[in-house]
Amino acid sequence: MLVLVNHNDNRALRNKDNVLALYDLMINRKKSEEATAKFLRPDYIQHNPLIADGSVALGQYFGQVTREHERARVVVHKVIAVGDYVFAHVNFLNLLTDSPTDTGIAGVDIYRFDNEGKAVEHWDTLQLVGDPTNSAPWIAPNIPRANTHGMF
Repeated sequence: MLVLVNHNDNRALRNKDNVLALYDLMINRKKSEEATAKFLRPDYIQHNPLIADGSVALGQYFGQVTREHERARVVVHKVIAVGDYVFAHVNFLNLLTDSPTDTGIAGVDIYRFDNEGKAVEHWDTLQLVGDPTNSAPWIAPNIPRANTHGMF
């Protein structure tokens, strides 16, 4: 994992650690309600249109996902933290399927934190991860890769 953070910026370090702990507890350890209560403010603002505002709503959303998909997990590939903001480049695996060959959903999450280290706002961009023969499944099937670089 690539981590970019000024080690003299205590807020950024704390916020980066809180994002990593949130992902681990919420998705990998499947304790979403506990995670969102610990790391999000109750009035958390959610910019993803599929999830309601509030820490409870996010906990319920991922609680349902992880109950329905035993293999659900997140892999964090890059984290950038500056002051109150944390940017994470992640791969959400098995959120939509239980297939052992699931390539996942690539995401860039942006979190804004308060003075106490609780997330107060979140934005994301998401896209399906393809494979060498189907590199852009969100556009059309069977589009080959134009380069050899992976998404992560």
